[in-house]
Amino acid sequence: MNQRPVVEPGAAGAAEAGPGPGTGALRRPIVAANWKMNLGPSRAAAFFAAFRLGPNVSRVRLQFFVPAVSLAAARTAAKVAAEFGIQNVHWEREGALTGETSAEMAREAGVALALVGHSERRHVFGETDAEVARKTRAVSRAGLTPVVCVGERLEERRAGRLEEVLRRQVGAFVGALAGAKEWMVAYEPVWAIGTGETATPQDAFEAHEIVRAALGEAGPGPILYGGSVKPGNAAELLGVHGVDGVLVGGASLDPAEFAGIVAAAT
Repeated sequence: MNQRPVVEPGAAGAAEAGPGPGTGALRRPIVAANWKMNLGPSRAAAFFAAFRLGPNVSRVRLQFFVPAVSLAAARTAAKVAAEFGIQNVHWEREGALTGETSAEMAREAGVALALVGHSERRHVFGETDAEVARKTRAVSRAGLTPVVCVGERLEERRAGRLEEVLRRQVGAFVGALAGAKEWMVAYEPVWAIGTGETATPQDAFEAHEIVRAALGEAGPGPILYGGSVKPGNAAELLGVHGVDGVLVGGASLDPAEFAGIVAAAT
């Protein structure tokens, strides 16, 4: 693995960081909220009523992955420029699939992005690499931006299988990115999600290097870091070479805490 600087020179704020590998331009850091199964319509509206951002928010690309039932309320209540995404889709366009949502339906509802293969979908609901690939293809087909999640479990990391796991996961869906106008990948170490544990800057750097190498000719799309991101560690993580943004779980449910992360990115 090439040993590039873990932290860009002068990268106290991510917007000032140097270009990621292959980007050829200054990054506009992405700060994405994943609310998971939290904040119904009334609480989603209350979140945005309390959400206050500083003057430099235009330097950040802001995204919200909200529960499907809260999408309309969140979009109506939001007073900031933000993109909205859905947390999961089915790969079929329509059919007798009770409880599922297609990418085409999400697009009609005003969604711009879709999470695919989040660790909870993989490890709680049993999604396979093949299913992640089918969903990635469906999201691309619908003209949405797939944000595909990868990451290792604690036992895989301890066994020295980080690169093997990431290359397998990326290899399964990379071909499905061919039809996408835009795509992103989120590296989320499973052992750091909701545990309070956070990957070190070196951990994040090494994993992002592996992911970018595995993507190969797919191109220089943004790679986000996700895993117990908080206001206190966001600036350090965003300053890591090759980290183009953060995917925030628990801390995104509190408007003040999430605003602090956005401020760290500016």
